[in-house]
Amino acid sequence: MAQRPPSSEMLDYWRRWLDLCWNDECDIDPLILRTRLLRRWGRWRQARCVEQELLPII
Repeated sequence: MAQRPPSSEMLDYWRRWLDLCWNDECDIDPLILRTRLLRRWGRWRQARCVEQELLPII
């Protein structure tokens, strides 16, 4: 079954949501953002490795 393309209203909603998130996280180091993403995906070991790389920086 083919999926319908998202409506323009939904696209506008996600664009606004992304803008809000970007404003919150734009000045955060990309490695910290990567760590957050890995944790959300349940990849705890990889997130811990990235954290260990950040320790000398912070």
